[in-house]
Amino acid sequence: MSDFAEARARRALTEAGLDYTMPLTRASSVTNEVWLAPEHVIRVNRRPNQRLRREAYLGPLLPPAIGYPEIVAYGGTLGADWLVMRRQPGEVLARCWPSMSNGERRSAVRQLAQILRQLHQVRRPPDLPFIDAAPQLLAEREFAVVEPLARAIDLVATMPFVDPLLAEHASRFVRTTSPVLEPFDTSRLVHGDLTFENVLWDGRAITALLDFEWARGGPCDLDLDVLLRFCAYPYLHVAPDYEDDTLARDYALVPYWLCEDYPALFEHPHQLDRVRLYCIAYDVRELLAFPPPGPADQLSPHHPVNRLDRTLRGIGHLDRLAGGLDPELPWDFTPVDGPPLSRS
Repeated sequence: MSDFAEARARRALTEAGLDYTMPLTRASSVTNEVWLAPEHVIRVNRRPNQRLRREAYLGPLLPPAIGYPEIVAYGGTLGADWLVMRRQPGEVLARCWPSMSNGERRSAVRQLAQILRQLHQVRRPPDLPFIDAAPQLLAEREFAVVEPLARAIDLVATMPFVDPLLAEHASRFVRTTSPVLEPFDTSRLVHGDLTFENVLWDGRAITALLDFEWARGGPCDLDLDVLLRFCAYPYLHVAPDYEDDTLARDYALVPYWLCEDYPALFEHPHQLDRVRLYCIAYDVRELLAFPPPGPADQLSPHHPVNRLDRTLRGIGHLDRLAGGLDPELPWDFTPVDGPPLSRS
């Protein structure tokens, strides 16, 4: 992290009326510049979208059970807005996960399910600021929710190195499957970026659910999209300094446990098709942001064009959770009701 980044954090402290000379330690973060002080956390968003403004508005409205930290101050300019918060006890759960016992992991998922139940009961504030580039290209309205996704697929079809048949398959799947999303209830909040990077753990308990930049109105199972892809490919969603210690096999049971503790997330009669649509809406958005620089077979298997292809062919991470075979998943562990997505 450059001296400029630290200067931005100290400027935020100054503007917040705090001691700008306090000691700061850079924290690992996937999206923002994050600095830890003895009693505060300073986050700086370098993208020109003022996402932290939404969070500053929403944070005080969240129920205490979520453990969201007290917001001290918000400010800054477009391309460098900042948020100063009280520091909560605990470490990032994803960082702790590799060394946790199975019993500790089970307890953490049970607690997370309880927190999510609380979150998903929160009414979406009617004046919540518009979210720019939401993780899934879905409209925030009751019907025709896939219109932004359908338009985006038309754009994807014109990209170099995208197989026209892939775009056609995606378009057909979205058109024929979209009724399973309607009516699309946006009256309650979802987190929008539900990974273990955004959960704090103190060794016994979850102390906070963090980073509500992407929170929006939506059905509760919309939070499954990011969480399930995190469980399948956790090393893609954590800070680089512990990416090598983050293994998919350590997360293999998390969807099963969550299904036991929060069955409402998995109970829709067309649950697999719903999460497939969420997944496509996520990958198409990323595909627009990161067009393939070459043929798909020469790219990483994690490039969005290849993720989209696997989902449409029925061999992606969601199909593993519907009973598909995969060596990383412990298929000797079979709950009474079967894999989480096998009931639809």
